Amino acid sequence: MQPLIDNARTFGQRPEEFAKLAEGQSPQVLFITCSDSRVVPALITGARPGELFELRTAGNIVPPYASGRPTGEAATIEYAVEVLGVSDIVVCGHSHCGAVGALVRGDDLTAVPAVRDWLAHAAGEPGATTASDTDDPTVAAGVQNHVLTQLLRLRSYPCVEQRLAKGQLRLRGWYYEVHTGSVREHRAATDAFEAL
Repeated sequence: MQPLIDNARTFGQRPEEFAKLAEGQSPQVLFITCSDSRVVPALITGARPGELFELRTAGNIVPPYASGRPTGEAATIEYAVEVLGVSDIVVCGHSHCGAVGALVRGDDLTAVPAVRDWLAHAAGEPGATTASDTDDPTVAAGVQNHVLTQLLRLRSYPCVEQRLAKGQLRLRGWYYEVHTGSVREHRAATDAFEAL
């Protein structure tokens, strides 16, 4: 912890670098990814402060839209789309994902009931589990299918649906390999995750 504290102490000693941020934000991208500490959106994309609006959840899960039961995730998505007017939403899954791995393996999560209940949003996703994934520590196929399911779920959000219909929004599915640093994007033409 001490190195983090030391950096935080010196971080604010360059106010000229941050003064413009007080004027507001206008990110072009909502970046939805996992809470995993190995996934750092600004590091992956090279984004500077104010360039990415981030939503981080365990397993980069986008919960189903329910107008009568708003969630923090739904509020973040709606704010990014309606208020900030982002032009792109990226859902970025990653290799070695503990959440997707638990689903693929069918782990017993009774000791962590909040995690179990959160992952229930993703349980039973079509194509989430493959025989090869149970032996693959990267759970690549499961994660990639999971990303595609989250993109489909995003389409059910009214604000996303409306902006897509007007051609004002693009949805992108990314897969990040924590062990290599490479990023692949889903291409509809080939239905595969390919290098950016």
